[in-house]
Amino acid sequence: MLIQPQTQEVLARERALLAEIGTFLTARGAPFDVLSLAQTALSALDETFLLVVVGEFNAGKSSFLNALLETDLLGVGVTPTTDRIYVLVNGPENGKLENTDDPFVMRLTLNSKQLEGLALVDTPGTNAVIRRHQVLTEGFLPRADLLLFLTSADRPFSESERQFLTLAKRWGRSVLIIINKADLLGTELERQEVQTFVEQYTRETLGLTPPTFMVSSRGERNGGDPGFKALRADLESRLNEKERTRLKLENPLNIAASLLEGELERVKLAREVLKEDFALLEGLEGETRLHSEDMSAELAGQLARLDAHLEDFGRRATEYIEDRMRIQKIGSLLRGKELEQGFEREAVADLPQRLEQTLSGAVDRLLERNLRFWEDTQGRLRQRQDIKLPETRFQMDRQNLMQNIVTKADVQLSSLTHEDFAQRFVADAQGALVTSGLTAVGGIGLGALTVALVSTTALDITGITAGITLTALGALVLPARRRAAVAKVRSSIENTRRTLHALISREYALEQERFTARLSDTMAPWTRFIRLERDKLEEGERGVLERRGKVEALRREILG
Repeated sequence: MLIQPQTQEVLARERALLAEIGTFLTARGAPFDVLSLAQTALSALDETFLLVVVGEFNAGKSSFLNALLETDLLGVGVTPTTDRIYVLVNGPENGKLENTDDPFVMRLTLNSKQLEGLALVDTPGTNAVIRRHQVLTEGFLPRADLLLFLTSADRPFSESERQFLTLAKRWGRSVLIIINKADLLGTELERQEVQTFVEQYTRETLGLTPPTFMVSSRGERNGGDPGFKALRADLESRLNEKERTRLKLENPLNIAASLLEGELERVKLAREVLKEDFALLEGLEGETRLHSEDMSAELAGQLARLDAHLEDFGRRATEYIEDRMRIQKIGSLLRGKELEQGFEREAVADLPQRLEQTLSGAVDRLLERNLRFWEDTQGRLRQRQDIKLPETRFQMDRQNLMQNIVTKADVQLSSLTHEDFAQRFVADAQGALVTSGLTAVGGIGLGALTVALVSTTALDITGITAGITLTALGALVLPARRRAAVAKVRSSIENTRRTLHALISREYALEQERFTARLSDTMAPWTRFIRLERDKLEEGERGVLERRGKVEALRREILG
């Protein structure tokens, strides 16, 4: 551990800050890998200084390390022989191999003064055929205090190397670039071209140009290599106690800064998702209002159809009365049953069927429009449900909520059946008619309801003619009775019209109230979730910015 007096106070504050950030990210419901890296950053303060060597398979990492440490203990071959991570530490038993808590990490002891005060890590190739090699290498990257990145002079800066350096940039690793196998280049011009090429693309990837060394492991083992000499001098200056302490303190802060930046991005993404969610809810509210207005227009159209049928009935009834209530047809006037049957046949005619069809059509149209609206709403909910987000607590809470809402929408949609709605419509209509005293008949259908409203008209007409006798028929009596009959028809029609208008309007209003209440009930948990999460995300963003400021202040103190 770093226990020098001059670092104790800074170390204690950094440890407290990293612990605070870990607690904050846990409370925020950050993904498991983020929480694991937060723990890695904290644990790194108590680890030996880690000098990590990375690069593609066959870039010559093992031969490079053998030359650097003046040993032959590391395997060299044309296949991915380094099948796990080896941590090389100084110790009296040269070549002692030990297991660690991680089954893919081995500890190898070398009796080497070059390893005093640090551990050197040999990793699998980033492009190895065995995919696990790359996973192990990338997973070990955040723990590195200094990164030696090897590329081969015969295949400099491949795409997999560029991708790996992008990871190094993310974690803010300090990097040295080493171009190995320089002996494969025949001329100094070739060496310069390769070094220029590597420096250019490293700068484009990292945004800076780290120190670059052209070395030959074979040349170093065969008498010495100028590139190795320059590299050793640079490492000695970087790995003195003061510089190691600075890097050891700085690198966990780089991890913390990256994790906080990731949390800030997750907050921004979640806020954008909530913004779109809220926009959908507002849109649904507006569309629900428009739907209600459309249904009002639909209702007006259905009522106009009813009025047209009643007007046709009024015209036929008037024509019948005008034709029958004349002195020339006194015989039929005196036969009430015949007059009643004729009125039902010629005036009433198919009015009940037409009214029933119109009422049934009103039910069908209302149900159809509501079903279509629910189906559209359900489809849009499913689209929002399918949005992919990072595995965070926000994502899990939202996913569970959306699943519940979609399920509830499915239930609501399945409940909007024609049979149930028609039965409810008839039941409510019966109740309205019974309450109004227009009929006391129970258990009748839509057609019977309309018959109940108009079938008494014929009786009313014949009632007007009751008591008429031959002696009572005069020039003034019959016209008066005829006008009374027409007036009675018009009154009956108006009463029927008002009753049907009130009935259908009432049922439309009740159904739309039910519809809006079901929609509101389904969406209410989502609305609450959005409001609560919006406040949490704002608080989370403030928390990230506050802790990021603390990280930057401590980093400046360490670097200064």
